[in-house]
Amino acid sequence: MRALTYKGEQVYPTKIVCLIINYHAHGAELKHALTDMPLWFLKPPQSIIGDGENIVLPPLSEIVHHEVELAVVMGKGGANIPEEEALSHVLGYTVLLDITARDLQDRYIREGRPWSIAKGFDTFCPMKLDIVPREAVPDPDNLAIELSVNGTVRQSSSTKNMIFSVSRQIAEISKVTTLERGDIIATGTPEGVGPIKEGDVLSARIASVGTLSVGVIRR
Repeated sequence: MRALTYKGEQVYPTKIVCLIINYHAHGAELKHALTDMPLWFLKPPQSIIGDGENIVLPPLSEIVHHEVELAVVMGKGGANIPEEEALSHVLGYTVLLDITARDLQDRYIREGRPWSIAKGFDTFCPMKLDIVPREAVPDPDNLAIELSVNGTVRQSSSTKNMIFSVSRQIAEISKVTTLERGDIIATGTPEGVGPIKEGDVLSARIASVGTLSVGVIRR
């Protein structure tokens, strides 16, 4: 399992909690209904790769999409964390790509089946593995976020457009599952998601948090 690094310390996530729809425009482009509370799925920690590594396109899927997200890394764990205290539980922030086998996801949604397989392949969670301390990001709900493929911008927005704030996400998730030190919350992606193919280079940037670049291969 890959470790994240925080001020020289290695931190290991027990889970990656991913918001399903947290930007209005992304919900519109996928024609997904919005909800009045954060909904999420789990991505296996084994899907993590680091900067400069490669997403491996799986033979089971023909349509794989990119999704750039702000990732929250928990420091002080807990259950039923009050929203007003939530940010004090954060260790720091990083850049994350939630790679999705969109054809599998769409198929399983139509069939009324679980679609975690579409998110869980090895290499489907590229991350900047160095955590930016919480103190260096005074307002995680107002950060420019962008992703380009081969130098062409595909996604460009701001976390101010999130439906649920970072604090609200932490509070609601912790009502269901205890958050541990090192656990990751992927806060959702803005509009502009699209396909990737063998040979592509994906470059992501979040203001105050940093950059991430990965390639795409097929085996």
